[in-house]
Amino acid sequence: MADKTKFPKPANKNPPRSPGDHDQEKETKRPPSETNGHPDGTLAAELSALEETFRKFAIHGETRATGKELHGKNWSKLCKDCHVIDGKSVTTTDVDIVFSKVKAKSCRTITFDQFKECLQELARKRFKGKSKEEAIEEIYKLVEGKAPVIAGVTKTVSSPTVTRLTDVSKFTGSHKERFDPSGRGLGKAGREDLVDQSGYVPGYKHAGTYDKKVQGLFK
Repeated sequence: MADKTKFPKPANKNPPRSPGDHDQEKETKRPPSETNGHPDGTLAAELSALEETFRKFAIHGETRATGKELHGKNWSKLCKDCHVIDGKSVTTTDVDIVFSKVKAKSCRTITFDQFKECLQELARKRFKGKSKEEAIEEIYKLVEGKAPVIAGVTKTVSSPTVTRLTDVSKFTGSHKERFDPSGRGLGKAGREDLVDQSGYVPGYKHAGTYDKKVQGLFK
């Protein structure tokens, strides 16, 4: 006769797992495509200083730009703002020629890789006395970490005519009544005739003293 004695099941040595452990395991097993394309999980936003400059100039003044392509206008601005153009070794014409040489025939923009190729072309002209590697390194230093320079901000110009028209102390008629003696606007009181409901005659010098006199009589 077979022995039907039941032996106790071995105890589970693994402690119960919390919901947070399951989430952490899912995060660990997430494929590279869900970690911005980097197998080690690093963020794609951590761009190089050179690529960051490229993106800033790529979207400058372009409402629909994605930051992945650079127009010829912003390419010229980049070279000017980053002092790649020195007026001697590298001129605006040189910048335009290199751009036309590197870009595709049917395109009006360049990619980041083409952007680096343009800089490498200009590096030989900008730093003639240095080796190819040193010249590329120097021109990268000129561009890295830079942003578009905002120029052409309108400045206020002092004009006697404008000063006369904005000096409230010289206003007359109904316009004068819209401001107090210090030149501050009165708001609604300066635009509408508000009814005085204090009970005093307009212009009465002792307005507001009645209550004080009554209180003094009953003390």
